[in-house]
Amino acid sequence: MLWPFGRLLVLVTVGVVCIVAVFEEYLIFHPRKYDGSDAWRPGRIDFEEVIFCSADGTGLHAWYFPHPDPRVHILHCHGNAGNITGRLGVARQLMNLGASVFLFDYRGYGRSEGKPTEHGVLADARAARGELARQAGIKESQIVLLGRSLGGAVAVDLAAKDGARGLILESTFTDLADVARVRFPFFPTRWLLRSRFDSIDKIVAYDGPLLQYHGTNDEIVPIELGRRLFAAASGVEGEQKEIFVKPGGGHNEQSPPEYYEVMGRFFDRLPGT
Repeated sequence: MLWPFGRLLVLVTVGVVCIVAVFEEYLIFHPRKYDGSDAWRPGRIDFEEVIFCSADGTGLHAWYFPHPDPRVHILHCHGNAGNITGRLGVARQLMNLGASVFLFDYRGYGRSEGKPTEHGVLADARAARGELARQAGIKESQIVLLGRSLGGAVAVDLAAKDGARGLILESTFTDLADVARVRFPFFPTRWLLRSRFDSIDKIVAYDGPLLQYHGTNDEIVPIELGRRLFAAASGVEGEQKEIFVKPGGGHNEQSPPEYYEVMGRFFDRLPGT
């Protein structure tokens, strides 16, 4: 009786491995392409359409919101779903804090060309940082990196390799396998996934100012993963390192006003340009 069950278990496992191998990018990335809707025509806010290229020539699209007297310049790396149209409210909040903001879409999202992969989106973020520096007339090292959810892993990659004026991580994780294990606890996700987004290994190389945000009821990225990532940032010390915890906060909820007050004070502590 055990042999048929064991054979079934093997077949199921092999099937899952094959599905992950073939459809991994479709499971990780959920882009929303350009649809010509009114969402692509933001009103009552000054912005510039920006077209630029990633290192491999993939065409990318962004919105640049220049502040008339910016205290910081922010590269915003969004999560794995949607596109930049869903981040317009965030851009307004950041501009109210005196920030110039660069919203860009990874390859395959919005009006950007191509299909998303881990290597591709990391390269796209690097190109976006360079384009923001060019648009603002500043050095790349003067840019504050802000990443939400999967975008946090993208921001960590940039900060760990090249540094940043500041790093802000919202509802993000240690590595992708830990997130997958939450949803699929009985499968060896660490061995199945090609995509790593291994922020916990990378963040040790970052030694600049760090602000993290996480909700205690995050159903997609449990706060324990955020706390572990925060603890792993061992190169960041003292007042340079802060975490804002929202009691009862979920993964896709809007950040509270108190968080933006904390962010404003974080900007005050950043090193000069």
